[in-house]
Amino acid sequence: MIQSSSLLHNRISCLLPACAMLILLLLPATSAAAGKEDTYKSLETFSNVLNILEDNYVEKVDTKKLIDGAIKGMLNSLDPHSSYLKPEDFKELQVETKGSFTGIGIEVTIRDGILTVVSPIEGTPAYKVGLKAGDKILKIGDESTKDMDLMEAVKKLRGPKGTKVTISVFREGWTELQEFIIVRDVIPLQSVKAKMLEPDYAYARITNFEAKTTRELVEALKDKASKNNKIKGLILDLRNYPGGLLEQAVRVSDLFLHKGIIVSTKGRIAEQNYEYTAHPTGDFFDYPMIVLVNEGSASASEIVAGALQGNKRALILGAQTFGKGSVQTIIPMPDGAGLRLTTALYYTPNGTSIQAKGITPDIVVPSEVEEEKTTDEQQPKFLREQDLKHHISNGNISETKEPEKQGGTGSRNSPSSSPFTTRKIAWRRFASK
Repeated sequence: MIQSSSLLHNRISCLLPACAMLILLLLPATSAAAGKEDTYKSLETFSNVLNILEDNYVEKVDTKKLIDGAIKGMLNSLDPHSSYLKPEDFKELQVETKGSFTGIGIEVTIRDGILTVVSPIEGTPAYKVGLKAGDKILKIGDESTKDMDLMEAVKKLRGPKGTKVTISVFREGWTELQEFIIVRDVIPLQSVKAKMLEPDYAYARITNFEAKTTRELVEALKDKASKNNKIKGLILDLRNYPGGLLEQAVRVSDLFLHKGIIVSTKGRIAEQNYEYTAHPTGDFFDYPMIVLVNEGSASASEIVAGALQGNKRALILGAQTFGKGSVQTIIPMPDGAGLRLTTALYYTPNGTSIQAKGITPDIVVPSEVEEEKTTDEQQPKFLREQDLKHHISNGNISETKEPEKQGGTGSRNSPSSSPFTTRKIAWRRFASK
């Protein structure tokens, strides 16, 4: 039975208040009236379908479950990185950026309806058993991952320390599935590992861009300098890390820049348009740098590499990066859930969007390949942003020149015109966890 307009609007207000308000808030002001009418027509269709299901489906339906599924489907249809976080998922996301979690230690995404490894996190159980970027996880235990929701898959992979999870994996070049039995462990969020390669030359690897990354990097470099008197050069390793906090990517870049644009973001609404610039105060390290990147370097790693390359501050060495140039904002919902919503694209200092393109290194060094894959026809296909279904197209309106392929001297410069500012929107993340 079709409900009257007034009853319908009351029903919609009860079922989807947050979603309706979000849609209306994002509509351009100039088309607000037309937008509202179109929105309510679509919501009327949704309400009618829901009413039919409640009255006629062969079994009694769980209305909340249906609505949650509809919200998930709505967000999943946008791009690979927008998603609905149920209250428990939202809490997990908060933990990830502040402390630690238990699981196997991989970054995953959904590609062509299949759970796919973007990158194993160094030192974790997944890394130790040999999982690689591009591996397709076809089963978790006895359950197929075909069309499995990303957050559902992440939940199944995580669990108490010491428990085991069996995954069935297919890799390019294999003729059959292989099973990996992985023992879950605490995945520490120590984000920086550093050492001296030889006297006066330091190596630092960033494995996570989380809340403590900048502080840990500063402490590590100062510690190496105090024990070795002086650092004459640094290799900053950003390989195989696909995500993190925008704020930390900006602050890490700022450690090595004294002026200039670090990154800018551009979205549909003015609040999403922002330019982050370096400033002269605080810790600053001016020694020559090489930055290592590869196909697994994405978003936060690409921000740092792009900022240092664009300001001629470091030489970028490695393979073309992943190409995730979009910004996700976490919007808390009244019931404790959250929306991870793509709200902007980010741009390198010269105004170039790397979305679905990536950072081109100054010196290209192809990634290591297995011996049996030596011919051009057999070269492995690395997973990149452009391979993901519904990926957003590159943000450049017109062709822009490539960044100058040159490292910088790192000399101190005059203060920038704008101090570092943290956005008021509470959460920003780039990785699909």
